[in-house]
Amino acid sequence: MTTASKGTALITGASTGIGAIYADRLAARGYDLILVARNKDKLQALAAQISDKTGRSVEVLAADLGDAADLARVEKVLREDASVTALVNNAGIGTHTTLLESDVEKMAAMVQLNVTALMRLTYAVVPGFVARGGGAVINIASIVAVAPELLNGVYGGTKAFVQAFTTSLNHELADKGIRAQAVLPGATRTDFWALGGLPVEHLPTEIVMDAEDMVDAALAGFDQGEIATIPALRDIELWNAFEAARAALGPQLSATRSAPRFGVAA
Repeated sequence: MTTASKGTALITGASTGIGAIYADRLAARGYDLILVARNKDKLQALAAQISDKTGRSVEVLAADLGDAADLARVEKVLREDASVTALVNNAGIGTHTTLLESDVEKMAAMVQLNVTALMRLTYAVVPGFVARGGGAVINIASIVAVAPELLNGVYGGTKAFVQAFTTSLNHELADKGIRAQAVLPGATRTDFWALGGLPVEHLPTEIVMDAEDMVDAALAGFDQGEIATIPALRDIELWNAFEAARAALGPQLSATRSAPRFGVAA
């Protein structure tokens, strides 16, 4: 027996890994689904499995978000489908290689997927959320958003964008009934690492989290109203202190004169 629908959640990068787990969990919570990824066969298999398990409606939309035409098709769905109440921007790529070892065209493709596609999909769905008085955007970032020196700098830069963008979304839209959450996973057991050239088996086991645990923690953070969720973070006061320090900088970030510490003459 199915529960009443909470609307439709559109999930990108949904064929495997974190996206597929979000699909399973959100369907169990009462969402119908639109699953987006490049591999149509994997999407259809996952859709059948989730639909059989939960009784929810599950549609598939095969699309390469790095392709302008495919991205536009997904944007159109988000603009026109009034049943959509949640967007999970999960699709993304990364690499562990250093800046000097990286191909610039691959870095540009990373920016296109991790930044431009995520931004465009969010812009497509948010006006409808505002008009309907509610909705949720969940953006999968990374701990490199706040620790960019850990991996490739372009990858870290893309995830810093996701974190900043999500913070701004909350600032602008919270009073309109819209929730935005950035999820900042650490190393997670998915094929992300192998696709980036470093199989997860090469990482220290003590820093690698199972994807199911990561998603469940992220959704718990969403339920608790967190704007940013770091699934591995035990002491939330460390994040609160980080945010407090950032807020304390505010009054000193812009002024008519340079700070006295620079010794610049009037």
